[in-house]
Amino acid sequence: MDDERTAWRAYWNERHAVREPIESHEPNPVLVAEAEALVPGRALDLGTGNGTTAVWLALHGWQVTAVDFSSVALDRARELAAGAGVDVTWIEADLLDRAPSPAGFDLVTLLHLHLPAPERRLVLARAAEALAPGGVLLVIGHDRANLTEGVGGPKDSDVLYTPAEIAADLPGLTIERAETVWRPRPDGPGPVDAVVRARRPS
Repeated sequence: MDDERTAWRAYWNERHAVREPIESHEPNPVLVAEAEALVPGRALDLGTGNGTTAVWLALHGWQVTAVDFSSVALDRARELAAGAGVDVTWIEADLLDRAPSPAGFDLVTLLHLHLPAPERRLVLARAAEALAPGGVLLVIGHDRANLTEGVGGPKDSDVLYTPAEIAADLPGLTIERAETVWRPRPDGPGPVDAVVRARRPS
């Protein structure tokens, strides 16, 4: 398992090391709509990648901690934050090895983190535990329908999911939204996302 994770980390470091960022610097529109409806507080961005979500949240008044296991991605994220003039606490860690502080965050985001189901459930359980009472967990990722109806994203159905599957993995939280969202592009069909918003009871 350690060798496999080391190889996976190296793969993502190599991908993030290319000249152009592999992720957009524009925040996910669903994230924007969901976060704008919340009062800013403490946010945890799991699998932050190049930091787009973390920096956007920080620009909008959130106190943000962001985690990723790619050192190269985090270097890019720090550059993005510096350019935007915001402070973010960056943590280099594998989400399968390190659990966040329990009950410490008003918002936890998990965007486009695609793992096999057993690993996904572990990360989701830890994300749920990180929520303060009344806190919101927002999960956005490629829906399994993206394989046939959308563009981009993983081609392995085993790491994709449906909103119902994510909701079922969050016992103890109140599911406030669980739906499939089609994101059109000006030139045609875009990605198909699964979106789940869940809240820890106050």
